[in-house]
Amino acid sequence: MKQVLTELIEHRRLTKETAHRVLVDLAQGKFNLSQTAAFMTVYMMRSITVDELQGFRDAMLELCISVKFDQPVMDVCGTGGDGKNTINLSTLSSFVVAGSGQPVAKHGNYGVSSACGSSNLLEYFGYKFTNNHDELKRSLEKANICFMHAPLFHPAMKNVAPIRKELGVKTFFNMLGPMVNPAFPTRQLVGVFSLELARQYGYLYQQSNKDFLILHSLDGYDEVSLTSAFKYYYNGGECLANPSDLGLPKVRYDEIKGGSTVEESARIFMNVLENKGTTAQQSAVIANAAMALYCADVKQGLQKAVIKATESLKSGKALQAFKKLVE
Repeated sequence: MKQVLTELIEHRRLTKETAHRVLVDLAQGKFNLSQTAAFMTVYMMRSITVDELQGFRDAMLELCISVKFDQPVMDVCGTGGDGKNTINLSTLSSFVVAGSGQPVAKHGNYGVSSACGSSNLLEYFGYKFTNNHDELKRSLEKANICFMHAPLFHPAMKNVAPIRKELGVKTFFNMLGPMVNPAFPTRQLVGVFSLELARQYGYLYQQSNKDFLILHSLDGYDEVSLTSAFKYYYNGGECLANPSDLGLPKVRYDEIKGGSTVEESARIFMNVLENKGTTAQQSAVIANAAMALYCADVKQGLQKAVIKATESLKSGKALQAFKKLVE
């Protein structure tokens, strides 16, 4: 690790092979806490390269406890790390997507740079995390959604989780999270915290067999915030869109701000699922769910995807998917 840190400090880049080896060694606990923190800190100060991202991703997937499903599952998630602390849009959207009929294998974790991540939320509602394949399959059959708490599937996370929590800011593990879903979903919506990362994700996903959509709101959100125009990269290329393109209103940040505690976040979460949320909250959730449904079936067009997402939320199908998962 000393040699790797020296190279990074001298502004040299890692090859894909070196990045892969370093992450494997990290997962095996070969580095002390100071070395690990220093390594993670480097990527808080400079951008990651495609080769580094690919090497880290390949190592994580190689080491993960994988899960295979018969259905063409989708993941709906964001990198986090945008510092915006919005309501739990990707988690809410996952249930809307599941309620729309698209099976979801949601990959998530505790919040690091936000007060409440998807794992905090589901744990609050009494959901018991598992990496048991049969239990996850039963969840998918019953609720059309299953939830995979990242640390149970990635040994590399065990050694870095305490450091990530103490640092409390985004690291390259935020960048990796959506890429290392242990179910290897064939459909994926990913929100990222920068346009540069969106392009890198797009490049790597173009080399895969996934139906993908990578999005970033131009005012800094790792999701469709409806506060500004947003850019997305997908199998068909790239596109710049506005809230009006979805037939949805533009909103203000304070209208989609998340809770400062898990309890407050959970209250907002349930209000939205029970159709008691504000127009801005409901619209932002529908926007993200619609982009996911559009990703799963581009031929239907954006407007039909919005209609499907709206129906899932307003009919209570999204709420039923949530209740069936946590029961």
